[in-house]
Amino acid sequence: MEPAYFITLATVLGLLVGSFLNVVVYRLPIMLERQWQREAHEVLGLPVTEHERFDLCLPASQCTQCGHRIRAWENLPVLSYLALRGRCSACKQRISVRYPLVEVGCALLSMVVAWRYGASVEALVLLPLTWSLLALSLIDHDQQLLPDAIVLPGLWLGLIVNYFGVWVPLPDAVCGAVVGYLSLWTVYWLFKLVTGKEGMGYGDFKLLALLGAWGGWQVLPLTLLLSSVLGALVGVYLLRVRKHSMGTAMPFGPYLAIAGWIAVLWGDEIYASYMQLLGF
Repeated sequence: MEPAYFITLATVLGLLVGSFLNVVVYRLPIMLERQWQREAHEVLGLPVTEHERFDLCLPASQCTQCGHRIRAWENLPVLSYLALRGRCSACKQRISVRYPLVEVGCALLSMVVAWRYGASVEALVLLPLTWSLLALSLIDHDQQLLPDAIVLPGLWLGLIVNYFGVWVPLPDAVCGAVVGYLSLWTVYWLFKLVTGKEGMGYGDFKLLALLGAWGGWQVLPLTLLLSSVLGALVGVYLLRVRKHSMGTAMPFGPYLAIAGWIAVLWGDEIYASYMQLLGF
């Protein structure tokens, strides 16, 4: 396939997936919360509240303000937002600009993957990883939650992909998953022993394990370095500009996801440039 065709196809597919990710980001935390409540009620022997079906398929998408059911032509990625001028066709309330931004962002990330690797196995397996990391970043930003329903399948997919040596040999992938999890697990417990507080959640351990399963142990140092720098910069911005307090919780998952994605795609080039800069 011609590179231009593949890049165009990946970009359009990214737009469609981005539209679906908006649904996932909104609905999956609600689905998990209802599941946890149901399980807790069953364990405690309390009556279980029955809800109407609510999953990634049903009910149909609707306006969060007036409940207007969104028709097919109103649900086209980006185009519908522009055609409706960013307002609900029924109640005329503004539609969050985040919806088209997620769609465009997903399309751009997909385009970068297609441009970087062309029509190859690497691109085909990296696209689902990219979409998963985007969804996890958004959910963690909103809810401070990294759902196992996305993280664990992504981790196993990384190990399966590297069983065939697509990115790194399988032993490196297994080592990356183990070391990725244990490194942040160790930091978590050291911080808790010293301060008596929890500095991060278990989802962060699993996310770094996922990234290690894809890129091997080799991507972990760069991922931790970049994510720490990004987190520190955003933290300073929130404290100085947004006037957040020191005790305000800040999700670390988005920075891990961004840094890990960069490390998987360009880790070798970044390491080579750094070594060349040092004169080796």
